[in-house]
This record gives sequence, structure tokens and C-alpha cells, in this order.
Amino acid sequence: MNAREALNAAASDRVLIFDGAFGTQIQNRKLTEADYAGDLGLPADQKGNNDILALTRPDVIKDITRAYLDAGSDVISTNTFSANSISQADYAAEDKVAAINIASGRIARALADEYAARDGRPRFVAGAIGPTNKTLSLSPDVEDPGFREISFDELVAVYKEQAAALIEGGVDFILIETVFDTLNAKAGVMAVKQLETDLGREVPVMISMTLTDLSGRNLSGHTVEAFWYALRHAKPVTIGLNCSFGADQLRPHVQVLSAIADTLLMVYPNAGLPNELGEYDELPGTTAGLVQQWAANGHANILGGCCGSSPEHIKAIADAVAGFKPRAVPRPDAAMRLAGLEAFVAA
Repeated sequence: MNAREALNAAASDRVLIFDGAFGTQIQNRKLTEADYAGDLGLPADQKGNNDILALTRPDVIKDITRAYLDAGSDVISTNTFSANSISQADYAAEDKVAAINIASGRIARALADEYAARDGRPRFVAGAIGPTNKTLSLSPDVEDPGFREISFDELVAVYKEQAAALIEGGVDFILIETVFDTLNAKAGVMAVKQLETDLGREVPVMISMTLTDLSGRNLSGHTVEAFWYALRHAKPVTIGLNCSFGADQLRPHVQVLSAIADTLLMVYPNAGLPNELGEYDELPGTTAGLVQQWAANGHANILGGCCGSSPEHIKAIADAVAGFKPRAVPRPDAAMRLAGLEAFVAA
């Protein structure tokens, strides 16, 4: 049984649990520049480069991952949101991209296997790929709408380097997450498809969109429906939403996506909205109560947390959704009918 089949089998029995934020947990540890920099001898300050801790303080990443597994996570992610050559250039650490991703993948893989061996319940590893700070759809120069800082092919190469290292590290899936630009996500999918050709096997993807306003659109202007139909060809093992807002604000958009996506739905919202200091105050019980409604209504297959969430949030979510039946994945023809596309397809 391959990873896609195994995840689908596990998700057929119950609502599965994803993990929560790494950044919040790392910040709580008050690490110093020496913790981040280690003995790598990089020419720039590394404080704030959370991804590089897989090399310099792997014990920190192991502790956080273990805490999420103890909280009940079935799917854990790698601490690699910014482990790409574009983001690592801010720290003069571009040449560490492969090493960071391999190390982070191996940390998550070893712990997932340890917990699975302990109780016989499979654990899965998602290799996290963030959106970078570049956008393919929009110009960063208001006076030159046609200008782009990066080309599609260049971004494909950036994503492919990271995805290849994550696969070498042992991940089950490539998670293209926090997608604010749908074209960026397409570049990520292209990178994975090229990698599949190189490896001669499937590399299943998870895709997660982030909304930029309450109308339910991302920065490139796509609604959740448009986003799904723009990426459906990639046959993602999961589609979903993360970050941007708390569970209360995401509720209507989760409901829409649940009705049309003929694959597993994974949602991991922020722990509410940030306060005036940029901190997240939503208590674990509050977040859990909100996402419990999604499970009760059959709108989700995998639930977790994003910014501001903690192992306590994940434990509360796991307890709150235990016993609920998982979302029934609609058949492709039924999903298209709900979206009003059956006549278009027939034509």
C-alpha cells in the first residue's frame, strides 16, 4: 500500500489530526543567535531562521514534533516552510537548502515511524513547502504591471530543489501550503511532476490555500472554487485551507470546498485572529469547539492548526472530533454537478 492509499484508508475510519504551528513553539523557547547559527560559519545572522534549526538545534525540532505526536497528530509536517533558496537568501544560507530539508525530513520520518511502531497506528509525514515571498501573478512594482521578480521556470526549479531534498529525507507527501498565488501553486505542482519523472514513481501532493479577505479569495483573486478547479488536475491527496483567519472566519469557505472537492479535505486554521500585539489569544477549547462543528457536519477529513496553535490546541481538537464520522468524499460527477459544471464538461 502506497502513502496515498494508506492515508485514504486511515481517513475512511475517522477524522485525522494534523499538527500545529512550529514558529510559535520555536519563539516560545527564546533561542539565541548562537542556537540558530551553530557552527555552520554562515556570513549572516541566523536568528529567526527557524528552518535551519534542523541542522543547528535538531533537539528543538524533535521536541516540538514529539509534542504534536503526543497530542494525537496522525500527519506531521516538516519544519521547512522557508527552506527554499529564495527565502534562505535572506540569511546567506542558500547552499544549505538541501541539507535543511533532508535533515528535517529525517527528523519527522524517524518520529513518525517510532510512534507507528509503538501503537500500530500509521503516522504520515508531509514535507512542507511555503509560498516564498515572490508572486508570479502580480507585479511588485505598481508603475510596471508587467514586471515580475521571478519567472515560472525559475520558481519551478526552486520548488524542485526543495521537494527533491524532502523526498530524500523520507516524507510521504509534498505539502504546497499557504498558497496566496494560484500560479505559484502550479509551479509547485510542475516541480513535483518533474520530480516524479526523475524518480519514476508518484510523489503525492497536498495543496492548501490561504485567503486574503473574508470574501474567500487569495491574493491572485481566486475563490476557493476557482482554486480547486485550477489545481484539480494535480490529483492532490488533500486540498484545503490554512492560515489567514481563525476557524470561525473560515467556516463558510470550508463548507463550499467540502461540497466540490473530490479528494480529502484538510484544514488548519490559525488560533483565532491576532490581537493588537500580533499575538494569538484563542484558547485550545475555543478552537476545538469551532472545528468540532465542521466534523459534526461532515465537512472535514483532516484537522489541525496554523499560526498561534500549540500541542494543547491539537490535543483539544483531537478530543473534540473523536467519534465523528469523516467527511464523505463526493464522487467526481457529483462534485461537478454541485458546481454546475456538468453541462460544460458534456459540451
